[in-house]
Amino acid sequence: MYQSKTVLITVKTYPSLSQKYEETVCTAGLLEDGSWIRIYPIAFRYKDYEERYRKYNWVKIDLEKNENDFRPESYRPYSADSKIKIVGNLDTSNNWQARKDIVLQDVDYDLSKLICQAKNKSRKKSLATFKPSEIVDFIAEPSESKDYMQKKKQIIAKRKQISLFKEREDLNLVKKLPFDFKYIFKDCKGKESRMLIIDWELGALFWRQLDKYDGDEKKAKDDVIKKYLDDFAETKDLYFFLGTTKSHHFISKNPFLILGTFTPKIDRQLKLF
Repeated sequence: MYQSKTVLITVKTYPSLSQKYEETVCTAGLLEDGSWIRIYPIAFRYKDYEERYRKYNWVKIDLEKNENDFRPESYRPYSADSKIKIVGNLDTSNNWQARKDIVLQDVDYDLSKLICQAKNKSRKKSLATFKPSEIVDFIAEPSESKDYMQKKKQIIAKRKQISLFKEREDLNLVKKLPFDFKYIFKDCKGKESRMLIIDWELGALFWRQLDKYDGDEKKAKDDVIKKYLDDFAETKDLYFFLGTTKSHHFISKNPFLILGTFTPKIDRQLKLF
């Protein structure tokens, strides 16, 4: 049974390769009551232009609970033909106030407590808005490409065997980022963590800067670090959108990744009190 839901999009991850869907994007957002919802899979780059939502668009889509995913927030499009309707947008006026009214209804500060909620068999919380108490660093490490290359070969082989995706033949598969970008931060209890960020916008920034610097990966990497450390961590009231992966939810000591950031300007008046 499907339901038509209206969702404020706050998370759009960097595309990943999938044998079944070729490319998928993990999309997540908030309902009007502030509760989280995950929408997966969405082959975003294969969608018609009018369906290509942006962050902080309100979208309407027919969804059904994903029975193959134990995480309570997980839904999937009702069918491959389910259309995504963009029905509104929240802008950045008044220092993102309209966005804050939805996004900041429920904020976590204690990472250990959040992980316990994720591991709780009856709750299994897998999405959250999180406020770090301190940003220690933002780093880039060389990325492992073995899994990406294996999936790419499988997809290309599948394309050669069938003509199902003829209309996609001119669409190159998403490129693998050469670096894993990670925030190092502390929570309200002083617990230090190192966490991977997989935001679409970060990937798009890297490729733009790579073009700007004629393929110089170091300069492109340094610009990403400057944006996420010198700008977001120093001049913005920084929050993380955290989410778990299904395969690591109960296995990893910390199953959360940073799916995206929330970055209104620091309210200097509030800082005075």
